[in-house]
Amino acid sequence: MSPTWDPGERPDDTKISPLGWVLVLIRLPVLAVVIFGGLIVLLALRFLERPFFGMDRPWTPWITQAVCKATLQIMGLRLTAKGPRMDGPGAIVANHASWLDIFVLNSRKNVYFVSKAEVASWPGIGWLARATGTVFINRDRREAKAHAKVIEDRLLHGHRLLFFPEGTSTDSRRVLPFKTTLFAAFYSERLQHALQVQPVSVVYKAPVGADSRFYGWWGDMDFGPSLIKILAQPRHGSVTLIYHPPLRVDAYPNRKSLAAALEAKVRQGFDDQQLIG
Repeated sequence: MSPTWDPGERPDDTKISPLGWVLVLIRLPVLAVVIFGGLIVLLALRFLERPFFGMDRPWTPWITQAVCKATLQIMGLRLTAKGPRMDGPGAIVANHASWLDIFVLNSRKNVYFVSKAEVASWPGIGWLARATGTVFINRDRREAKAHAKVIEDRLLHGHRLLFFPEGTSTDSRRVLPFKTTLFAAFYSERLQHALQVQPVSVVYKAPVGADSRFYGWWGDMDFGPSLIKILAQPRHGSVTLIYHPPLRVDAYPNRKSLAAALEAKVRQGFDDQQLIG
């Protein structure tokens, strides 16, 4: 798919059937109990974890992973994962198609997301993001050094930080060009020769008969209607994660060459899986 697209384009409105509304009434309360019940357990554990381990989180990421797995099961979204698991410390980069990516990627690995700062103020999602250790980044260049220091410290503590280098979510049918700014943090003296970065391709397959952009979330689309549409779907499609072999940062001379190599891997996996699917 061409990276040139209209982010203001809206998909056709999905009509929700009576059965769909029944599914919403069943799934939504269960989902709320699982997510916010898990949040309460996570915060209680974090209260005990913080005094002894500080920035390290040996227990709470497993709560996040369990909640995300349960969320996908409640929705009925099938997940398949392919490729090698990364050993040792490192970062992860992936294409970004939907708010569902958070649950999909967290269900497979204990990761911490790097997100734009405004997400922290979003009702519900912002609370969950803060509680699960998300790193929030402003787009102000004056804060670039401070952000790089936070990223460096978190990676050196063994946190698997996950970046969405496209800088925005999409309609799920394409990979946008990677932005390179945040890759500069990987080239600090303490990280450059110790860090590896694993590219991951996230590929959604829409339910039978649905718009191919069914799982995409882009432009000015609201979260609420997207959530309701997904909860109302009687039979879901699927999502595939392709984990590519990690790349060593010091094998590339600068952030632009590293970003280009990672983008190529993500794009190749995305295109190949779409042909298969």
